[in-house]
Amino acid sequence: MIDYKKSGVNIDVANDFVKDISRMARSTRRKEVICDIGGFSALTSIPKRYKEPVLVSSTDGVGTKLKVADIMDKHDTIGVDLVAMSVNDVIVTGAEPLLFLDYFATGKLNSKKAVDIMKGIVAGCKQAGCALVGGETAEMPSMYKGEEYDLAGFCVGIVEKGKIIDGKSVNAGDIVIGVGSSGPHSNGFSLIRKLFSNSELKGRFGRTLLTPTIIYVKAVLKLMEKIRIKSIAHITGGGFYDNIPRVVPKDKSVLIYKELWDVPEIFTVIQERAGISDREMHRTFNMGIGMVIVVAKADVGKTHSILKNFKLKSWTIGEIIKGDGEVII
Repeated sequence: MIDYKKSGVNIDVANDFVKDISRMARSTRRKEVICDIGGFSALTSIPKRYKEPVLVSSTDGVGTKLKVADIMDKHDTIGVDLVAMSVNDVIVTGAEPLLFLDYFATGKLNSKKAVDIMKGIVAGCKQAGCALVGGETAEMPSMYKGEEYDLAGFCVGIVEKGKIIDGKSVNAGDIVIGVGSSGPHSNGFSLIRKLFSNSELKGRFGRTLLTPTIIYVKAVLKLMEKIRIKSIAHITGGGFYDNIPRVVPKDKSVLIYKELWDVPEIFTVIQERAGISDREMHRTFNMGIGMVIVVAKADVGKTHSILKNFKLKSWTIGEIIKGDGEVII
């Protein structure tokens, strides 16, 4: 007889894991959530303070940064990256992240490793102020080798229709503020892993590269209360050249002065080892700037002050000029 367990899928272990994460997920609960983890779907009501609510959704993964976590056998922060990649995309529209779901696929479910991953997801949800309302755990021995795993995340946010940040009000003369990153965040790791040996990734470089992505949600929400944010870009894959033009009018360009902020040392090491140009670096990595915020010149001082209150480094790194939608560094 060949049953499901003998084919490589252990339903009992998976059920025990769901019980463990249900307890963890409750710590992220919001009053709008009207269900518990374990059902076929999650139910969440719309916060009453919204008059014309618009739902904003995003999905993303962590990519091959997971391989660094596997090499280091450290899995309790990678979940923060998972949450960050989606909630940081949602917040650029001015939307408050409301709920989050995860998808965890593995060849063989290791409960301890899985719980560590969920600790990171829960921590990320707390940082973003959103509720972890469910997810999916898939054990697929024919798809993944051993305990290899992949992660995907899904976020739904909400914003008042009249407060959507869409970049349409960006004008020449507006100022570009760069908000510091913690390092490469979750992008460029297919290149990074070719530049560092496994022994290096088990040591200092691994610890640096595994630093979680910064979640900017609460700082941006506070900024929205105090000033008019004209545009925000989350600097992810594609770096400056692909991400910033998405949130700036096509008749405007962005002039960036790259010497105006502190570039983390890890990017210097990456560039020296890869032997690639400055342009390629700024097209692949965030180079120490995790988010770009465009504000009027009169709001620059207040913006820096608020970000500092959230222990975020920020610099005035450029300005908006007339052009054709390009980024000039």
